Amino acid sequence: MLICGWLLIGLSLPGRNEQQDDMTLGLRKFWFALSSACVFMLISDPAHALRCGRQLVKDGMHEAQIIEMCGEPVSRRHLGYVLRPYILKRPAGILGMHSTRHIYSGFHEELLVTELTFNFGPRKLIRVLRFEGGQLTSIRTAGYGYREKKN
Repeated sequence: MLICGWLLIGLSLPGRNEQQDDMTLGLRKFWFALSSACVFMLISDPAHALRCGRQLVKDGMHEAQIIEMCGEPVSRRHLGYVLRPYILKRPAGILGMHSTRHIYSGFHEELLVTELTFNFGPRKLIRVLRFEGGQLTSIRTAGYGYREKKN
């Protein structure tokens, strides 16, 4: 524990020469760079996220919220229905700790599956958003967009 503290604050250990101190400094720089990269990866947006203006569209958002942010889609397809287990969310916190536990209720719910396609222009990608029961479940790309013809 004491050795780790010396390495972190930059003190040299007793009985070490200058070459060993340079190696320790290089190792500290390496670990600092590696931990910084990990932190930046954790706080960055997911690659499958979609931006509409300055707002970020993520999995789990409602269909009406996304249409309000991104505008009307160029196409809307109803793909059918899917059965999903009905999961109950119950508080599981103790002494003010906030957490949720998920309980399978034994029932299934039938959810409408809808696909919305957004064209953001010829220099941006077409995005296809899939909704189950009005909740966004996936975002995929479908090539570059196109310029819409005006009548």
